[in-house]
Amino acid sequence: MRFALAFPLLLCTACAAMEARQVQPESLRLDTTTLHLRLTDGTLCEVNWQAAPAGRLDGCGPGYGYAVEVEQSPNLARQLVEGLFLALGAEKALAPMAEVVITDPAGGDWVFTSPGPLER
Repeated sequence: MRFALAFPLLLCTACAAMEARQVQPESLRLDTTTLHLRLTDGTLCEVNWQAAPAGRLDGCGPGYGYAVEVEQSPNLARQLVEGLFLALGAEKALAPMAEVVITDPAGGDWVFTSPGPLER
């Protein structure tokens, strides 16, 4: 009788553990041409976002969609920094200012900004 009561509880616990381990987007980085998406299982997915600002990351986890929207009129401080990098010939070293939306197969959105937050 105890086994009959414990089995459903054990089954529910196993289901909850499996759901908690689902692969999800963890972090994102943009450079001048490439979107780098890291998943919670350690997988690194890359796509040329300059060639296609929106599309699918085929072969990446369960399959994610992406859309990159670049900030067209950044603030004055950003414009000064961009001008400095351009004058130094290092414009490719500066991450573009953008919002990136990653869409999972279930339709959930994960929103990232570029450049990302500073790690302390």
